[in-house]
Amino acid sequence: MTLKPPYIAYHLLSKIEKLNAKGSLGKKEVIKTWSRSSTILPIMIGHTISLYNGQKHIPLFISDQLVGHKLGEFVPTRTFRSHKKVERKIKR
Repeated sequence: MTLKPPYIAYHLLSKIEKLNAKGSLGKKEVIKTWSRSSTILPIMIGHTISLYNGQKHIPLFISDQLVGHKLGEFVPTRTFRSHKKVERKIKR
């Protein structure tokens, strides 16, 4: 039985490989992407990927602890603003 390779968007992989070939880890260049379902690979470590959450791009610095997870796990799409506060009146 063979395992499927991890999914990563082709445009994202090509941009990262191009930056690695340049040797631009010292120079911070942000990569914009909309691909939340791409898997984080070891070649992405040290890069900053700006991920779209439905409203704006949020930068995500890739470290070694994030390898194997999906990009979308670290950028939430919904903001929780707490439940409505209800003041209880004292009845006499």
